[in-house]
Amino acid sequence: MTKQLPNLKVASDILPDRVLVCGDPSRAKMIADLLDNPVQLAQNREYHTYSGSWNGKQVAVVSHGVGAPGAAVCFEELIMGGVQFIIRVGTAGSYQKEIKPGSLVVSTAAVSCDGLTKQIVPHGFPAVADRKVVEALTNAAVLTEENIPVKEGITLTLDAFYSGVLEFPHQLYKKAGVVAVDMENSALFVIASIKGVQAGAILAIDGYADAELREEYNPHNDLVSHAVEAEMQIALDAITAL
Repeated sequence: MTKQLPNLKVASDILPDRVLVCGDPSRAKMIADLLDNPVQLAQNREYHTYSGSWNGKQVAVVSHGVGAPGAAVCFEELIMGGVQFIIRVGTAGSYQKEIKPGSLVVSTAAVSCDGLTKQIVPHGFPAVADRKVVEALTNAAVLTEENIPVKEGITLTLDAFYSGVLEFPHQLYKKAGVVAVDMENSALFVIASIKGVQAGAILAIDGYADAELREEYNPHNDLVSHAVEAEMQIALDAITAL
């Protein structure tokens, strides 16, 4: 019997085993428009689902909204639907001066500073991207004709986008070599690990998360838009190469 995924509102038997995920529903539509014969499968809350083909293989694209808890609902239900490969196509703030806005980061692992993963795995459980997915992303980036810097490295996942009265130790993670900050990677990597699927993430740098550099933050510019367009095609090439 066909099972409908409760929040994605998609029938599980029509999902391909390869899926790109992103936070913004409009970005999901942009990725879907790159596909051959794209169709919208469902739309519910922040979860907009499309499918089509790329390099002769079926691919789905699903938006997951902002933050680990809502994104985790998406990841869990995709896996319930039989998905085996998930690549997140996102944005992030840089922790390193040399990783400038408009560049790309392939996340190899994530520091779990979110609340979601603390409720589903024991303290200290690593949030690690699948190595084959990392390699597929890096290889696809090398082969692209776009002249955009690409860096592999450890990212950090936070729940808070804006700061409050408590000071987060950004400088410690910067000194430890963390390259960028996002809000969903650790949830994806942990869920994929415990569910036995392969996952990774590529991120367009849209500004600096470091407090000393934050005044330069301007995500709406041609450099960032170009990086987002490039990462979409890189992710499609990578997921169809797996």
